[in-house]
Amino acid sequence: MKTAIGVGSAYYNGENWDELVDFTVKAEAMGVDFVWSAEAWGMDAIVPLAYLAARTEKIRLGTGIIQISSRVPAMIAMTSQSLRTISGGRFVLGLGVSGPQVVEGLHGAAFAHPLGRLKESVDIIRMGLRGDKIAYEGRHYQLPRAGGEGKAIRLSQPPAPDLPIYLATLGPKSLEYTGEVADGWLGTSFMPETADVFFAHLKKGLRTSGRTMADIDIQVGGSFEVGDDVERMIEARKPGMAFTLGAMGSPTTNFYNDAYKRAGWADAAVEVQRLWVDHKREEAARRVPDEMILATSFIGTRDMITNRLRAYRDAGVNTLRISAGGHNHTDRIDKLSEVLDIINDAL
Repeated sequence: MKTAIGVGSAYYNGENWDELVDFTVKAEAMGVDFVWSAEAWGMDAIVPLAYLAARTEKIRLGTGIIQISSRVPAMIAMTSQSLRTISGGRFVLGLGVSGPQVVEGLHGAAFAHPLGRLKESVDIIRMGLRGDKIAYEGRHYQLPRAGGEGKAIRLSQPPAPDLPIYLATLGPKSLEYTGEVADGWLGTSFMPETADVFFAHLKKGLRTSGRTMADIDIQVGGSFEVGDDVERMIEARKPGMAFTLGAMGSPTTNFYNDAYKRAGWADAAVEVQRLWVDHKREEAARRVPDEMILATSFIGTRDMITNRLRAYRDAGVNTLRISAGGHNHTDRIDKLSEVLDIINDAL
């Protein structure tokens, strides 16, 4: 099984940047396969990867994710070609639709019909990567702009039609689309016991394109911590789960919350979101079931973690995105090394 780490987050603003770079360099030396750069309203996903491209040699560099509403599709294609060039072909394009609070609140773009926008974006991006003249008539994008003086333009960088595109999707129709067109799935809200909540739709899309699960990289992540104090580990992760269920979207549009509902956690998902929206954040965290944390994390004794790892492998996961924590830079490196040893022994 391959492994990945992440850099950046909604709140990451570049603090301890030199340590993050060193962490990535050391992760590469340990054999980690991917580093994904996130963005929301802090640092963007592109600039960190461009810097890391110059400091690394083998690790694959992915956007996890670019929000499609933050850039026009042609610019995403141009940026992807640029990163592919400066990284020696190591760049992976990860895309997602984000949510209405960021799309409409931060970028001033419409969020309605997110899957339609994603489809049209991918169409145009692939057109640019192939080296075609970009002429497109869609519901959300018209290129060249109707009634204007523009003409269809071909990007001047060398074509990169094989540049991998991964999609971060959660809804049934968007998962089906992911299976149909994507090289990889950046999964969240995943539990191997209810994998078919996602995989049934992915497989439907894969069949449409004449492919199987062997043709797509299934990447999911989780929090790792080794030790005997499982109760403390569970409690430490409840605020994060409460944030996911209550704040990752608007009160009416939260794809993460919806995914957990489909996986059998409807009562908890509804109640935690209600409490969060009512600004009862501590109570929301207490309402998160212990079992929900255990099902979505790799925590506890080495044997407990090994069993979870094998469950993920047996469910069909190809790549694990590792969040190993740590109190300081040295501790984070040590914990990553410990986790990789467990993964290598278990799988």
